[in-house]
Amino acid sequence: MQGKITNTAIVLLGKEESEHFLLPSIARISWILKDENNKDKDYEHFGPPFILNTDAIATKIRNLKYRYLPDNTLFPIELTQYENWVIREFLHNCIAHQDYKKQNKITVIEKSDELLFSNAGIFLPGSIEAVIEQDRPPKYYRNQFLANAMFQLNMIDTIGGGIRKMFLLQRNRYFPLPTYKLDIADEVTVRITGKVLDENNTRLLMQHTDLDLKTVILLDKVQKKIHLTRDELKILKKQNLIEGRYPKIFVAAKIASVTGEKTRYIKNRAFDDAYYKQMIIAYIEKYGSANRTDIDELLMNKLSDALDETQKKKKIANLLSQMSQKDHTIKNKGTKKYPEWSLIK
Repeated sequence: MQGKITNTAIVLLGKEESEHFLLPSIARISWILKDENNKDKDYEHFGPPFILNTDAIATKIRNLKYRYLPDNTLFPIELTQYENWVIREFLHNCIAHQDYKKQNKITVIEKSDELLFSNAGIFLPGSIEAVIEQDRPPKYYRNQFLANAMFQLNMIDTIGGGIRKMFLLQRNRYFPLPTYKLDIADEVTVRITGKVLDENNTRLLMQHTDLDLKTVILLDKVQKKIHLTRDELKILKKQNLIEGRYPKIFVAAKIASVTGEKTRYIKNRAFDDAYYKQMIIAYIEKYGSANRTDIDELLMNKLSDALDETQKKKKIANLLSQMSQKDHTIKNKGTKKYPEWSLIK
């Protein structure tokens, strides 16, 4: 402005060496990878230009495949642990709302099944519920010029609507909702979980796709064992979604009984033969060959519980016979008594 480079231009577009113009403020994002024991495995620090480096950080995150079995189907749904749009929106929110005067870094901590985003500064709207219910732009921004510039550059999806959209995307995936931690002095931390926490809660959401977002947020608190107020408990009890006495509340018995029956139904039904054949092929592709013991260990607990052990072994023998004599996908390099199966190329 007026022939001078603004702080916003340095943060979003400046070269890394230009960060010193912001001193004593800091414009830096740290990505940290932790193992199951919470020990650091890897890390990297990123400075300006944030318009490019947010993509570099996003590519660092291991967005693995996750599978779960929905009701009324025998085939699992496969999706990534995290929605890419959600990752970038959280990163961009951290940049837009960071209190740079605190001289703290923005941090992205990656664990095996969750991501934690942290930025300095109090959460100005006060509560997440207020932001989602109002669904409108806040009256005040800590970095108004920066937020406006990021909106113009499409780094922030919509001013005021991004948080609600992130919650809806998680809800549509039947995954836990983002968890905001606002009780730490001058810091906002958000946790994104990349797995199903409570299968009953997930199935309930699948059965009741018409639940409003406020109710879904309350159910999410139940599965995370987060304190509920009396009014919040009344909302869930009125809809017969929970049972028990606080704090020992849980998914309503009628829902649990339905999901239990469906689980048993799935276990008693057999998958299509093509599914088992593909598992055998994938095993041999990975290990080069497989004997009968290997294949038994691979398939025995996958076959229908309606079959006894003898019937399961007969089923596996029939599959191997079909694959070698009819499908011509595998061949026996061993003997009839001690087979060693390999792929036919």
